Amino acid sequence: MVTVGVEEEYLLIDAATGVPVARAEQVRRTADLQPAVEAAEVQRELLQAQLEIATPVCRTLEEVDTHLKRLRRALSVSARVHGCRLAACGAAPFADRLPVPVSDTPRYRAMRAEAPQLTDEQLITGMHVHVGVPDRGAGVAVLNGLRPWLPLIVALSANSPLWHGVDTGFASWRTVVFGRWPVSGVPPVFDGATDYSRRVHSLVETGLIRDVGQLYWQARLSERYPTVEIRSMDVQLRVDEAVMLTGLVRAVAATLLVDHRRHRPLPGPGPAPHPHPEALAAALWYAARHGCADRLYDPLTGTLDTPPAVVARVLDVLGPALARSGDASRVEPVLRRLLHDGNGAARQRRELRRGGRAALLGLVGAVDGTPPDDRSPWGSRR
Repeated sequence: MVTVGVEEEYLLIDAATGVPVARAEQVRRTADLQPAVEAAEVQRELLQAQLEIATPVCRTLEEVDTHLKRLRRALSVSARVHGCRLAACGAAPFADRLPVPVSDTPRYRAMRAEAPQLTDEQLITGMHVHVGVPDRGAGVAVLNGLRPWLPLIVALSANSPLWHGVDTGFASWRTVVFGRWPVSGVPPVFDGATDYSRRVHSLVETGLIRDVGQLYWQARLSERYPTVEIRSMDVQLRVDEAVMLTGLVRAVAATLLVDHRRHRPLPGPGPAPHPHPEALAAALWYAARHGCADRLYDPLTGTLDTPPAVVARVLDVLGPALARSGDASRVEPVLRRLLHDGNGAARQRRELRRGGRAALLGLVGAVDGTPPDDRSPWGSRR
């Protein structure tokens, strides 16, 4: 069984205006006092209007679901204590003219000094899925094989259409903002674990990047855990959609691991084993622009097709892995519902048209599935 862990980043926003507020330390300290929260599950992020949670290592999607609901609920309650709201949108839909200060750590202060404008505009939040791998050689094989899948994952998870009070025209503006940092986008192909290590550490040793944490590829090997970290997703409005994406990513990784163990060529679109980087860069931009409202990039053929056709082919290929893990019931229905109802970006736009700013803030602020004005006491750890 391929294990998974999920990290989610959230914004702290003013409940009335939706403008990000710098209250992360207060909210984090209050959350840490709750019986539902374990030590180190709630962490600082770059800006003081952001927080991140990390689930324990999970073997089932049921565990992922339980932990995300527990942690979202705890942070939502803590945010209300400090007069703000936790928001699960991939980019701040509204912002003040003054920048949000960085979290007070040496690393974050150094990032602000090196790239002040990029840091000030980093009001974006993502979802990262760690999938367990037996060793770094297998991890590189998964990383190489994931490359054509990343545009599809971006399209499905897109949840950041708004920025500074305007519609960007993109489904995932977070992808565009995130891609402005060095060493970003779709990772290159690596010739095994040694090649990965040599090339990554050369970037640090030459001073081109500060540390390996500044590898902003859409997927990378974790330096702390025996995992591949998929970082291409916007944070999700709904827990069940975050769980679905976790299951989908796990199925892709499990399929690639089977191919690696059997010494079969890793599947890729077209006759070449690996798509050309310019094709994947264009596919990633297309996914960020359109989400799943237009055509989707098919990781199996390297072409654009209708969302139902691409999803049908993908589920056919991933079917054995979904069956082995028991994840099909949590992946397939939610994925099909997402195609019918729209991803987070589509629903944000729809809600803004329907009810204006208040309705939008109600949507992005209902991160744990409970009404924003529910002030019930601390939840318990299950």
